[in-house]
Amino acid sequence: MGMSRTSVAVHAEDVVSRAGVTALLRHQAEFELVGEREAAEVTVVALDQLDDDGEQALRALRSAHQTRIVLLVSQIEAQRLTTAIECGVVGLLVRAEVDTDSVSHAVQAAASGKGSMSGTLLSRLFEQVSRLQRQADTGQAVGVSYLTAREQDVLRLVADGFDTTEIAAKLSYSERTVKKCLYELNSRMQLKNRAHAVGYAMRHGLI
Repeated sequence: MGMSRTSVAVHAEDVVSRAGVTALLRHQAEFELVGEREAAEVTVVALDQLDDDGEQALRALRSAHQTRIVLLVSQIEAQRLTTAIECGVVGLLVRAEVDTDSVSHAVQAAASGKGSMSGTLLSRLFEQVSRLQRQADTGQAVGVSYLTAREQDVLRLVADGFDTTEIAAKLSYSERTVKKCLYELNSRMQLKNRAHAVGYAMRHGLI
């Protein structure tokens, strides 16, 4: 009887990253690599950083294929760690620390329903969870922990009276990115408008 193999798909932002991750897994006998559009038991996603677009992609991937996700990321903000888990990530590795063994272990763990995480990220996750718990214990809104560096930068400039065009120029973003950032922030935290968002952030000492 043949050995049962775990189906694995690889998603990446660029062809070089995809080729690199595929090369790490190609010769592992316990894995069967499938196309990125195919349903797989485990999907390895390689990103430079986990931003709003990356989160949306993870949620869509999880929803479409009910796959367990192993995320390889170059950098990730502390407040994004818990969000990654909410998006279906069960394995989280820093790309600079990745080798064949670590990726293989993470995929195997994911296939068996277990989680795995780089040690440096694990300590940051504990700190994040501890901070959320302290906020809950003191009655502070937990949502305030989920404010990205981009959102903070944009809100500071809104608070200083700059309009969308000026903010985009100062931060080297497109106007669409600025509008999207504010829209997602308001939607996620159930805020009414820019003024409400600025007031909320200021009350909680975020800007």
